[in-house]
Amino acid sequence: MINKRLLIRNLLNHNDENSFYDKKLKIDLDSKEGKAKFLKHICALSNSNPENNSYIVIGVEDNSNRIVGVDFFDDSRIQDLINSCLINPPSIRYENISFPKLQRHKVVALVTILPINKLTSLKKNYWKYTTGMAFFRKGSSSSPTQTGFVLKNSNKALVEKLEKSSSNTLSLTLNGVFDFMEQHPKNLNPQYLVFKESFVLCWAGEKQKERNSIYYSRVDIELIKEQVRLFYSALDRVKIQINEESFIITEYVFLGIFDTYQYYPLEKTVIHFKDNGKYHISSLFLFESPQFDSAHLQDIYTTNNSVLEKCLSARKLSKADEKTLQNFPTTYLICSINGFHKAKEKLITASPFLKNLIDKTAYIKYKEALRVLRKIKYQNK
Repeated sequence: MINKRLLIRNLLNHNDENSFYDKKLKIDLDSKEGKAKFLKHICALSNSNPENNSYIVIGVEDNSNRIVGVDFFDDSRIQDLINSCLINPPSIRYENISFPKLQRHKVVALVTILPINKLTSLKKNYWKYTTGMAFFRKGSSSSPTQTGFVLKNSNKALVEKLEKSSSNTLSLTLNGVFDFMEQHPKNLNPQYLVFKESFVLCWAGEKQKERNSIYYSRVDIELIKEQVRLFYSALDRVKIQINEESFIITEYVFLGIFDTYQYYPLEKTVIHFKDNGKYHISSLFLFESPQFDSAHLQDIYTTNNSVLEKCLSARKLSKADEKTLQNFPTTYLICSINGFHKAKEKLITASPFLKNLIDKTAYIKYKEALRVLRKIKYQNK
């Protein structure tokens, strides 16, 4: 089993970007340009490595190789993007890898492109790239293929050696458990579990008891042998169920206007451990959009837009305006799921102002709101 944290270190130490490995400070999967560039790199790495895995490491500064991390990303539909836009799409894995020195909500993302030994190209026009375009790696760049391009195996032995040197050991597993325990304060009750005598899972969350049910907030779950963070949520209500074969998480989102706030089930995630040394993660989307009075929502939307305009024009905000700004993630989210089609765009526009607030609660809620909207969007597709 490959220790993904060690693999990332070996990739960073081995060489600069090359024909089997690329690194990025971040990627943008919310814009068409960002998606197009991501597709280009997937296509190029797949065509340049027909018989071995290739990798993209995200959350690393280009010149210094300094690990800065990115936000946890749990979009299980990223393979759908690859499949819908590419001819001969490779299978990919997007994994969130924890590093002890990063902030708890930060990870390094590792994208693994599995080999298919077929020429991968664009299925349709996307951004400035046209149907049928294919790419390959030329040094550290992804370039359009030339006439007569032939798939060629040139990295197989080298990549296999790198992967073998990144194999997990008992020492790495124990250190991973200790790292997890040290990273999480006692109020989050960090602990470890062993499944099927081969999987070591660490998890933490702040316990909350309500009536006859127990919930958790700030839940963090990591598979230690691979150093893969399987789950991270800043939401304040998560239900945990554990049996001999599975770890089950149900997330709830807190929504409302005025005095109508309540918790709504968002998604159930099941991590199922098998006897053959493998595991599988499946998700069931549970969210049903709450409907609110359209006249009240119109008033809220108008007020939000007025405050946003003040922010954009650098005008001074009143105390009431500041409170409205702090509620942007929730109110724009509710407006978006109730038919205000530009609400998400407005929320994204407000992100720099939310990020600059002294109290970071609103910015955390902003990132969670985008995650909810992304899940709703993919579910509707």
